[in-house]
Amino acid sequence: MSFSSIQAPSISLLPNNPSNLGLTNGRLFFNRNRSGFSCRANRDDNENDYLIDAPVSIGDGFSFSGGKYSDEPSRSDEWFRQGQIVKAHPVLASVGKAKDPFFGLTMGVGSQAPGDVFRRPASLGSWWFCVEEGSSANPSVVLIHGLPSQAYSFRKVLPVLSKSYRAIAFDWLGFGFSDKPQPKYGFDYTLDEYLSSLESLIGELALDKFSLVVQGYFAPVVVKYASNHQDKLKNLILVNPPLTDKHAKLPSTLSSFSNFLLGEIFSQDPLRASDKTLTSCGPYAMKEEDAMVYRRPYLTSGSSGFALTAISKAMKKELKAYVEDMRKILSSQTWKVSTTICWGLRDRWLNYDGVEDFCKRLNHELVELPKAGHHVQEDCGEELGQVIVRLLAKN
Repeated sequence: MSFSSIQAPSISLLPNNPSNLGLTNGRLFFNRNRSGFSCRANRDDNENDYLIDAPVSIGDGFSFSGGKYSDEPSRSDEWFRQGQIVKAHPVLASVGKAKDPFFGLTMGVGSQAPGDVFRRPASLGSWWFCVEEGSSANPSVVLIHGLPSQAYSFRKVLPVLSKSYRAIAFDWLGFGFSDKPQPKYGFDYTLDEYLSSLESLIGELALDKFSLVVQGYFAPVVVKYASNHQDKLKNLILVNPPLTDKHAKLPSTLSSFSNFLLGEIFSQDPLRASDKTLTSCGPYAMKEEDAMVYRRPYLTSGSSGFALTAISKAMKKELKAYVEDMRKILSSQTWKVSTTICWGLRDRWLNYDGVEDFCKRLNHELVELPKAGHHVQEDCGEELGQVIVRLLAKN
């Protein structure tokens, strides 16, 4: 099955004006001529509109770059237009509307499980944002981002792979342009739920004999998926995965989102939730236009922050067990998938100690990237793409 022809609303799941949504021949469409997302400064809808992706030079006094009354195209819009929506892993609605865990107020449409006028019936599945490059006749490679990130992080890897492969990158539920169900209302962001949702998504993509590349803290989830589907996989490439006992503990930058009360507050700050988490774990100096893509979900809906808090809490509880399971799987005699560990040596979150010994003991290939940090695809995207091409061709 190929990507769905359903077109998701540009910028956010809930545009400024619901009248911009339309239904033609059973397909949801969005009027892109009215795609600006505005932030109201008061209750008067006729005054003080601010557009979050306006040129920096205009300025509006907020803590993020933005400007007043601008319809300039943004990098986020450009990235969205490259992707498609895949429907997978139904999230069943609970009785009643989802409420935020902070004040108990009813959340907006973008945070509700499927069932209301702007969403799909639950049986149709959640919306997953996917970007595909390369011919469908070529071997398939699925690129999976880490925590917290987006498929956008592979923007420099995709063109390199597309010359010889069908490369697919997607946003996990709770991130980027994919759905962000409110915790406790159909999806709780546990690692078991992420595992089952990954199974559903790859099933919808109808991939056969493909390779997986996964970065960061979602690696244990992907390895557990791979262990159940070895017959489908050609290669598994793990990029800065949590391998050791020390790696099973979240860094303070991420664990802060799991703290009672403060976690909910921190996760609603776009600079703390996106900029700080992406730049504190390595040498990457983010450009403003790229930073705005990562901030976008947190600026347009509180559901992104609540999802980040929920997954941080789940990781804090479940990551250790998943890391242990991953080591057992990769050490097992029944493990037959060609496996490579790529490691950015300037990772400030995961220490390199023990990684080389692990690979030597199990005869897994180790590729070191001296200039990269935790998010290798951000620091050295083209280089990582070339490494992946070499590994896939060799195996």
